[in-house]
Amino acid sequence: MAKVYAILSGKGGVGKTTCAVNLGACFNDLGHDVIIIDSNLTTPNVGIHLGSPIVPITLNHVLNGQARFEDAVYEHESGTKIIPASLSLKESESVDYRRLSELTRKLKRITEIVFMDSAAGLGEEARASMEAADEIIIVTNPEMTAVTDALKAIKLAEEMNKPVAGVIITRYRGKGPDMSIENIKDMLEIPILGIIPEDEAVKESHFMKNAVVHTHPKSRAAKHYVFTSKRLLGENVSFDPSNQGVFSRILIAFGLR
Repeated sequence: MAKVYAILSGKGGVGKTTCAVNLGACFNDLGHDVIIIDSNLTTPNVGIHLGSPIVPITLNHVLNGQARFEDAVYEHESGTKIIPASLSLKESESVDYRRLSELTRKLKRITEIVFMDSAAGLGEEARASMEAADEIIIVTNPEMTAVTDALKAIKLAEEMNKPVAGVIITRYRGKGPDMSIENIKDMLEIPILGIIPEDEAVKESHFMKNAVVHTHPKSRAAKHYVFTSKRLLGENVSFDPSNQGVFSRILIAFGLR
């Protein structure tokens, strides 16, 4: 059965788009038909991340009734399919966000999985993505402000009767000012889908306009995106498949390995 995930954060700059792109790439590599929608219509980034910042037909055209959704689907060289949004502020002003639900219903007829890279915050755009989704994935950094905003997003999902699949913690270092995994678990009270370590390979993948799972498949971040995707598919996967040392001991201590 096809499923639509809205990827939300409550706070900008936590790696939401990177998660959407890499989850989509992983699911595609694992043999699933996937479409990533850039439903962050005000500040879209999916097209930029994958080297297609400007395309002739965008999500904006579809939501405004100017084009068919089939014509807004583009395939990256890796095989990952996306529906990018327009970079033009003018084209985002008159968009009817409520039509996202209509679009996702149509997409579920032609694909298995839809990932929506939602707008930051909890405004009209983010709420429209949440409404159009079957389940919510929360992305946060291990910082108090980011986790607090993630909690707000979870509460909003509960108010809208939308199930939350879990949280992905990005840029985790396990030292310094980072919140502990235990504290994040206690605060959010939802399953942890993945813990993506801080990794320069992610920044390099942005420069290379591709998912880190393709540009640096042996990197720590790539490996954890793969295992996060498998957990989302229901597999029982260790939280620390390859790393040893402090990171491993932390995960074991908090019952995540």
